[in-house]
Amino acid sequence: MTAVRPGDIEGLLRRGPDPRIAVILVYGPDTGLVAERARRLAESAVPDPSDPFALVKLDGDTLAGDPGRLVDEAGTVGLFGGQRAIWVRPGSRNYAPAVDAVLKADVAATRIVVEAGDLAKSSPLRSLCERSQRALALPCYPDDARALAELIDSRLQAEGLRIARDAREIFAASLGGDRRASLGEIEKLALYARGRGEITLEDVEAIASDVSGSVLNALIDAAFAGQPADTERTYRRFQVEGMDASVMLGAALRHALTLLTVRLDGAGQSPGQMVANWRGLHFRRQRIVETQLARWSPDGLRRAVTRLQEAVLACRRADGDFAHAVAGDVFLRLALEAGRRG
Repeated sequence: MTAVRPGDIEGLLRRGPDPRIAVILVYGPDTGLVAERARRLAESAVPDPSDPFALVKLDGDTLAGDPGRLVDEAGTVGLFGGQRAIWVRPGSRNYAPAVDAVLKADVAATRIVVEAGDLAKSSPLRSLCERSQRALALPCYPDDARALAELIDSRLQAEGLRIARDAREIFAASLGGDRRASLGEIEKLALYARGRGEITLEDVEAIASDVSGSVLNALIDAAFAGQPADTERTYRRFQVEGMDASVMLGAALRHALTLLTVRLDGAGQSPGQMVANWRGLHFRRQRIVETQLARWSPDGLRRAVTRLQEAVLACRRADGDFAHAVAGDVFLRLALEAGRRG
């Protein structure tokens, strides 16, 4: 088997693959990460990636119609000699026969990088590359917390920036599971903080697209998971920072409604199964949301929704201090109720 474990891929990219490997398949559900790694592998194989004779780009559907094309390109000698690379872009048709042909041929000084989508284990292309001793199969799954932290640090260091620890944690929590989207957010933050040296939490809160929501999640998750001390401390922090009480209650109401929907749709399922089916839930929140689903019944969530709706209405009619008194009391009551359910 020549399938590479996800945790070993970055090390392989840094040191470079074995030159005896003819084909490198890059695939997975994270299309941004697939595209980035395919680009790195293809461009690092040649002295000048902008030279179209050194780096040849082919479409997968083209190879499906002409399987011999890949062997022909791989056997072509560059105008000035030297290493060549072929970058096969994703296609909608089966071009595994073209890859099979090139694996059986004697190609030298050519790295073939095949960029693909989320391939099933039974996919002809994936099976072919995992079985062959002359191919590597690199799966690309959404970044975990450690990978996101490394990605943030490496990209910011390349721009001459560093980021404070608390800022990195909040920023990482705001990023999703797609590498291309994460890179876009990191580049936006680097551009905003250019010339500052160190990026602070204030910089992150000013620029990241989803930071306000992710910060509120800390309060909401503490309340619904039955953590009264964390709930009270986090609420006071937001109150001091000037966050509107009705905004916090509104976010909690939306979360309660989502929990109720997931609970009803997943009737008969375990909390872990419900979380696995929750589309768009950030991986860092999965464990605590699983705890919430285990502690709250549908009837309990209906009562929480009613309580939050009444509190939102009361806060909109009240001044700042009274609104915070109402909202803080509701959050604390939710945390205490969830704690008793645990």
